Amino acid sequence: MARERRWDPCVSHRGAEVDSFIAEYFGGAGRNVLLIAGAGFDPRSTAVVESLTAVGASVRAILFQENRPKPAQELLDRATSNAGALTAAVANHVVIPIEIFGTDGAVVGGRNVASSLGKEKFEEITDVVVDASALSVGTSFPIIRYLVERIERGKGPYNLHVFVAHDPTLDAAIQSVPSDAPGYVHGFKGGSTLDGSAAAAKLWLPQLAAGRRGALGRLHEFVGPHDTCPILPFPASDPRLGDKLAEEFLTEMESGWSVDTRNIVYADEADPLDLYRTILRLDDLRKPVFREVGGSLLVLSPLGSKVMALGALMAALERDLPVAYLESISYD
Repeated sequence: MARERRWDPCVSHRGAEVDSFIAEYFGGAGRNVLLIAGAGFDPRSTAVVESLTAVGASVRAILFQENRPKPAQELLDRATSNAGALTAAVANHVVIPIEIFGTDGAVVGGRNVASSLGKEKFEEITDVVVDASALSVGTSFPIIRYLVERIERGKGPYNLHVFVAHDPTLDAAIQSVPSDAPGYVHGFKGGSTLDGSAAAAKLWLPQLAAGRRGALGRLHEFVGPHDTCPILPFPASDPRLGDKLAEEFLTEMESGWSVDTRNIVYADEADPLDLYRTILRLDDLRKPVFREVGGSLLVLSPLGSKVMALGALMAALERDLPVAYLESISYD
Protein backbone atom coordinates (compact mmCIF):
# COMPACT_ATOMS: atom_id res chain seq x y z
CA MET A 1 0.00 0.00 0.00
CA ALA A 2 1.32 3.46 -0.90
CA ARG A 3 2.34 5.59 2.06
CA GLU A 4 0.45 8.74 3.01
CA ARG A 5 1.76 11.78 1.13
CA ARG A 6 2.59 14.98 2.91
CA TRP A 7 1.46 17.36 0.14
CA ASP A 8 -1.56 15.52 -1.16
CA PRO A 9 -3.84 17.43 -1.07
CA CYS A 10 -1.72 20.54 -1.53
CA VAL A 11 -2.74 24.19 -1.62
CA SER A 12 -1.41 25.65 -4.88
CA HIS A 13 -2.32 28.55 -7.14
CA ARG A 14 -1.45 29.36 -10.74
CA GLY A 15 -2.03 32.24 -13.11
CA ALA A 16 -4.74 34.69 -12.10
CA GLU A 17 -5.42 32.64 -8.95
CA VAL A 18 -2.11 33.88 -7.54
CA ASP A 19 -3.18 37.53 -7.77
CA SER A 20 -6.45 36.75 -6.01
CA PHE A 21 -4.68 34.79 -3.27
CA ILE A 22 -2.14 37.56 -2.65
CA ALA A 23 -4.87 40.21 -2.45
CA GLU A 24 -7.12 38.21 -0.12
CA TYR A 25 -4.46 36.66 2.10
CA PHE A 26 -1.54 39.08 2.31
CA GLY A 27 -3.68 42.18 1.93
CA GLY A 28 -5.49 41.41 5.18
CA ALA A 29 -4.59 42.77 8.61
CA GLY A 30 -2.32 40.92 11.00
CA ARG A 31 0.15 39.55 8.46
CA ASN A 32 3.83 40.17 9.09
CA VAL A 33 5.62 38.84 6.02
CA LEU A 34 9.28 37.95 5.61
CA LEU A 35 10.22 37.81 1.94
CA ILE A 36 13.30 35.79 0.97
CA ALA A 37 14.30 36.38 -2.64
CA GLY A 38 17.20 36.64 -5.04
CA ALA A 39 18.52 40.02 -6.14
CA GLY A 40 20.01 38.77 -9.39
CA PHE A 41 20.01 39.42 -13.10
CA ASP A 42 16.86 37.39 -13.80
CA PRO A 43 14.10 39.76 -15.01
CA ARG A 44 11.60 37.85 -12.85
CA SER A 45 13.36 39.05 -9.68
CA THR A 46 10.82 41.79 -8.95
CA ALA A 47 7.54 40.10 -9.93
CA VAL A 48 6.58 38.71 -6.51
CA VAL A 49 7.63 41.72 -4.43
CA GLU A 50 5.65 44.02 -6.72
CA SER A 51 2.54 41.87 -6.24
CA LEU A 52 2.95 41.85 -2.44
CA THR A 53 3.54 45.57 -2.06
CA ALA A 54 0.70 46.40 -4.45
CA VAL A 55 -1.84 45.02 -1.94
CA GLY A 56 -0.26 46.86 0.99
CA ALA A 57 1.30 43.83 2.68
CA SER A 58 3.63 44.45 5.63
CA VAL A 59 6.90 43.07 4.25
CA ARG A 60 10.46 42.71 5.50
CA ALA A 61 12.89 41.38 2.91
CA ILE A 62 16.07 39.31 2.92
CA LEU A 63 17.63 39.65 -0.52
CA PHE A 64 20.39 37.22 -1.42
CA GLN A 65 22.90 38.20 -4.09
CA GLU A 66 24.57 35.11 -5.55
CA ASN A 67 28.20 35.97 -6.36
CA ARG A 68 30.12 33.92 -8.90
CA PRO A 69 33.64 34.41 -10.26
CA LYS A 70 34.16 37.00 -13.02
CA PRO A 71 30.51 37.74 -13.95
CA ALA A 72 29.75 39.47 -17.23
CA GLN A 73 29.26 43.23 -16.91
CA GLU A 74 25.83 43.05 -18.55
CA LEU A 75 24.65 40.59 -15.90
CA LEU A 76 26.05 42.82 -13.14
CA ASP A 77 24.17 45.79 -14.58
CA ARG A 78 20.94 43.80 -14.70
CA ALA A 79 21.44 42.58 -11.13
CA THR A 80 22.13 46.11 -9.90
CA SER A 81 18.96 47.38 -11.57
CA ASN A 82 16.84 44.59 -10.09
CA ALA A 83 18.37 45.08 -6.63
CA GLY A 84 17.53 48.77 -6.83
CA ALA A 85 13.91 48.00 -7.70
CA LEU A 86 13.63 45.47 -4.86
CA THR A 87 15.11 47.73 -2.20
CA ALA A 88 12.96 50.63 -3.36
CA ALA A 89 9.82 48.49 -3.09
CA VAL A 90 10.61 47.21 0.44
CA ALA A 91 11.96 49.81 2.83
CA ASN A 92 12.69 47.24 5.56
CA HIS A 93 15.28 45.08 3.86
CA VAL A 94 18.75 43.62 4.08
CA VAL A 95 20.92 42.62 1.11
CA ILE A 96 23.22 39.66 1.81
CA PRO A 97 25.97 38.75 -0.67
CA ILE A 98 26.41 34.98 -0.95
CA GLU A 99 29.59 33.48 -2.32
CA ILE A 100 28.61 30.41 -4.33
CA PHE A 101 32.17 29.09 -4.57
CA GLY A 102 34.87 29.04 -1.90
CA THR A 103 38.46 30.10 -2.44
CA ASP A 104 39.32 26.46 -3.19
CA GLY A 105 36.56 26.16 -5.80
CA ALA A 106 34.24 24.14 -3.55
CA VAL A 107 30.50 24.84 -3.78
CA VAL A 108 29.53 26.63 -0.56
CA GLY A 109 26.47 28.67 -1.57
CA GLY A 110 23.90 26.41 0.09
CA ARG A 111 25.83 26.31 3.33
CA ASN A 112 26.23 30.09 3.30
CA VAL A 113 22.51 30.85 2.87
CA ALA A 114 21.58 28.36 5.60
CA SER A 115 24.11 30.00 7.93
CA SER A 116 22.70 33.45 7.15
CA LEU A 117 19.13 32.33 7.90
CA GLY A 118 20.28 30.79 11.16
CA LYS A 119 21.02 34.31 12.43
CA GLU A 120 17.52 35.60 11.66
CA LYS A 121 14.68 35.97 14.18
CA PHE A 122 11.21 34.74 13.24
CA GLU A 123 9.23 35.52 16.41
CA GLU A 124 7.09 38.31 14.95
CA ILE A 125 6.74 36.73 11.50
CA THR A 126 3.42 35.15 10.56
CA ASP A 127 4.35 34.20 6.99
CA VAL A 128 7.56 33.56 5.10
CA VAL A 129 7.49 33.93 1.33
CA VAL A 130 10.34 32.33 -0.59
CA ASP A 131 10.54 33.66 -4.13
CA ALA A 132 12.63 31.08 -6.00
CA SER A 133 12.32 32.91 -9.33
CA ALA A 134 15.85 34.35 -9.25
CA LEU A 135 17.50 31.81 -6.92
CA SER A 136 19.46 28.80 -8.14
CA VAL A 137 18.65 25.25 -7.05
CA GLY A 138 21.84 25.29 -4.97
CA THR A 139 20.49 28.12 -2.79
CA SER A 140 16.69 27.84 -2.97
CA PHE A 141 16.60 24.16 -1.94
CA PRO A 142 18.63 24.68 1.29
CA ILE A 143 16.59 27.79 2.14
CA ILE A 144 13.29 25.94 1.87
CA ARG A 145 14.63 22.88 3.72
CA TYR A 146 15.85 25.06 6.58
CA LEU A 147 12.41 26.69 6.94
CA VAL A 148 10.50 23.41 6.66
CA GLU A 149 12.64 21.86 9.41
CA ARG A 150 12.10 24.91 11.65
CA ILE A 151 8.36 24.53 11.24
CA GLU A 152 8.55 20.80 12.00
CA ARG A 153 10.39 21.59 15.26
CA GLY A 154 7.67 24.07 16.22
CA LYS A 155 9.98 27.10 15.99
CA GLY A 156 8.01 28.96 13.35
CA PRO A 157 7.26 30.61 11.04
CA TYR A 158 3.61 29.58 11.08
CA ASN A 159 3.19 29.61 7.32
CA LEU A 160 5.60 29.02 4.44
CA HIS A 161 4.77 30.03 0.86
CA VAL A 162 6.93 29.29 -2.17
CA PHE A 163 6.51 31.43 -5.28
CA VAL A 164 7.96 31.01 -8.76
CA ALA A 165 7.46 33.31 -11.76
CA HIS A 166 7.09 30.65 -14.43
CA ASP A 167 8.57 31.29 -17.89
CA PRO A 168 9.93 28.15 -19.63
CA THR A 169 11.17 30.17 -22.60
CA LEU A 170 13.25 32.37 -20.33
CA ASP A 171 14.57 29.34 -18.42
CA ALA A 172 15.77 27.89 -21.72
CA ALA A 173 17.29 31.20 -22.83
CA ILE A 174 19.45 31.53 -19.69
CA GLN A 175 22.45 29.39 -20.58
CA SER A 176 24.67 28.33 -17.70
CA VAL A 177 28.34 27.41 -17.74
CA PRO A 178 28.60 24.42 -15.37
CA SER A 179 31.47 23.98 -12.95
CA ASP A 180 33.64 20.87 -12.94
CA ALA A 181 32.55 19.72 -9.48
CA PRO A 182 29.29 17.73 -9.38
CA GLY A 183 27.97 17.04 -5.91
CA TYR A 184 24.88 16.96 -3.74
CA VAL A 185 22.92 20.11 -2.88
CA HIS A 186 23.59 21.19 0.71
CA GLY A 187 21.16 19.31 2.97
CA PHE A 188 20.14 16.89 0.23
CA LYS A 189 22.58 13.99 0.41
CA GLY A 190 19.79 11.66 1.51
CA GLY A 191 20.96 8.10 1.89
CA SER A 192 23.55 8.37 -0.86
CA THR A 193 26.53 8.45 1.52
CA LEU A 194 25.35 5.80 3.98
CA ASP A 195 27.02 2.39 4.05
CA GLY A 196 23.57 0.79 4.18
CA SER A 197 22.79 2.25 0.75
CA ALA A 198 25.97 1.03 -0.90
CA ALA A 199 24.22 -2.02 -2.37
CA ALA A 200 20.98 -0.20 -3.22
CA ALA A 201 19.64 -0.24 -6.77
CA LYS A 202 20.22 3.37 -7.79
CA LEU A 203 17.71 5.04 -10.11
CA TRP A 204 18.69 8.44 -11.49
CA LEU A 205 15.91 10.87 -12.43
CA PRO A 206 17.47 13.75 -14.42
CA GLN A 207 15.27 16.59 -15.61
CA LEU A 208 16.31 17.16 -19.22
CA ALA A 209 16.87 20.74 -20.34
CA ALA A 210 18.13 22.31 -23.56
CA GLY A 211 21.86 23.00 -23.65
CA ARG A 212 22.62 20.90 -20.56
CA ARG A 213 24.14 17.82 -22.19
CA GLY A 214 27.57 18.47 -20.72
CA ALA A 215 26.25 19.05 -17.21
CA LEU A 216 24.03 15.97 -17.25
CA GLY A 217 26.85 13.87 -18.65
CA ARG A 218 29.07 14.80 -15.68
CA LEU A 219 26.22 14.15 -13.27
CA HIS A 220 25.66 10.68 -14.74
CA GLU A 221 29.31 9.84 -14.12
CA PHE A 222 29.06 11.23 -10.58
CA VAL A 223 25.87 9.36 -9.65
CA GLY A 224 26.80 6.07 -11.34
CA PRO A 225 23.20 4.82 -11.52
CA HIS A 226 22.06 1.30 -12.32
CA ASP A 227 19.11 2.71 -14.28
CA THR A 228 18.11 6.13 -15.62
CA CYS A 229 14.62 7.54 -16.12
CA PRO A 230 14.94 10.94 -17.83
CA ILE A 231 12.16 13.44 -17.14
CA LEU A 232 10.58 15.24 -20.08
CA PRO A 233 8.03 18.08 -19.87
CA PHE A 234 4.58 17.09 -21.12
CA PRO A 235 2.26 18.85 -21.43
CA ALA A 236 4.42 21.90 -22.07
CA SER A 237 4.03 25.46 -23.35
CA ASP A 238 5.85 24.27 -26.49
CA PRO A 239 3.99 21.10 -27.55
CA ARG A 240 7.13 19.78 -29.25
CA LEU A 241 9.55 20.51 -26.40
CA GLY A 242 9.62 16.90 -25.24
CA ASP A 243 10.44 15.71 -28.77
CA LYS A 244 13.18 18.34 -29.14
CA LEU A 245 14.81 17.32 -25.86
CA ALA A 246 14.59 13.63 -26.72
CA GLU A 247 16.32 14.37 -30.02
CA GLU A 248 19.01 16.49 -28.31
CA PHE A 249 19.77 13.73 -25.80
CA LEU A 250 19.33 10.83 -28.23
CA THR A 251 22.96 9.72 -28.00
CA GLU A 252 22.94 9.73 -24.21
CA MET A 253 19.66 7.86 -23.95
CA GLU A 254 20.58 5.22 -26.51
CA SER A 255 24.24 4.67 -25.65
CA GLY A 256 25.56 6.42 -22.56
CA TRP A 257 22.55 5.93 -20.29
CA SER A 258 20.93 2.88 -21.97
CA VAL A 259 17.42 4.21 -21.50
CA ASP A 260 14.47 2.05 -22.49
CA THR A 261 11.81 4.27 -24.07
CA ARG A 262 9.30 2.81 -21.61
CA ASN A 263 11.33 4.35 -18.77
CA ILE A 264 10.94 7.96 -19.87
CA VAL A 265 9.02 9.99 -17.29
CA TYR A 266 6.60 12.69 -18.44
CA ALA A 267 5.55 15.49 -16.10
CA ASP A 268 3.45 18.63 -16.50
CA GLU A 269 5.81 21.55 -17.10
CA ALA A 270 3.53 23.96 -15.22
CA ASP A 271 2.48 21.78 -12.25
CA PRO A 272 5.09 20.76 -9.64
CA LEU A 273 2.59 18.41 -8.01
CA ASP A 274 2.56 16.21 -11.10
CA LEU A 275 6.29 15.45 -10.87
CA TYR A 276 6.10 15.22 -7.08
CA ARG A 277 3.45 12.51 -7.23
CA THR A 278 5.25 10.68 -10.04
CA ILE A 279 8.50 10.49 -8.07
CA LEU A 280 6.73 9.21 -4.96
CA ARG A 281 4.86 6.64 -7.03
CA LEU A 282 8.15 5.36 -8.47
CA ASP A 283 9.65 5.20 -4.99
CA ASP A 284 6.64 3.24 -3.68
CA LEU A 285 6.80 0.77 -6.58
CA ARG A 286 10.53 0.10 -6.27
CA LYS A 287 10.89 -0.33 -2.51
CA PRO A 288 9.15 -3.73 -2.21
CA VAL A 289 10.85 -5.02 -5.37
CA PHE A 290 14.40 -4.28 -4.17
CA ARG A 291 13.87 -4.70 -0.42
CA GLU A 292 15.59 -8.09 -0.24
CA VAL A 293 18.53 -7.19 -2.48
CA GLY A 294 19.93 -4.05 -0.92
CA GLY A 295 17.02 -1.66 -1.29
CA SER A 296 16.23 1.13 -3.75
CA LEU A 297 17.61 4.66 -3.94
CA LEU A 298 16.23 7.44 -6.14
CA VAL A 299 18.61 10.29 -7.05
CA LEU A 300 17.16 13.52 -8.47
CA SER A 301 18.83 16.10 -10.73
CA PRO A 302 16.49 19.08 -11.32
CA LEU A 303 17.60 21.30 -14.20
CA GLY A 304 15.63 23.58 -16.51
CA SER A 305 12.10 24.57 -15.49
CA LYS A 306 11.96 26.02 -11.98
CA VAL A 307 8.39 24.83 -11.51
CA MET A 308 9.33 21.20 -12.24
CA ALA A 309 12.32 21.62 -9.91
CA LEU A 310 9.88 22.45 -7.11
CA GLY A 311 8.18 19.10 -7.67
CA ALA A 312 11.55 17.38 -7.24
CA LEU A 313 12.17 19.45 -4.10
CA MET A 314 8.88 18.37 -2.53
CA ALA A 315 9.62 14.70 -3.19
CA ALA A 316 13.19 15.05 -1.89
CA LEU A 317 11.96 16.68 1.34
CA GLU A 318 9.31 14.03 1.94
CA ARG A 319 11.44 10.94 1.29
CA ASP A 320 14.90 12.38 2.10
CA LEU A 321 16.10 11.76 -1.44
CA PRO A 322 19.55 12.89 -2.62
CA VAL A 323 19.70 15.74 -5.13
CA ALA A 324 22.77 15.59 -7.40
CA TYR A 325 23.53 18.94 -8.96
CA LEU A 326 26.22 20.74 -10.93
CA GLU A 327 26.45 24.36 -9.81
CA SER A 328 26.78 27.00 -12.53
CA ILE A 329 30.00 28.97 -12.49
CA SER A 330 28.54 31.66 -14.77
CA TYR A 331 25.54 32.52 -16.94
CA ASP A 332 24.94 33.93 -20.39
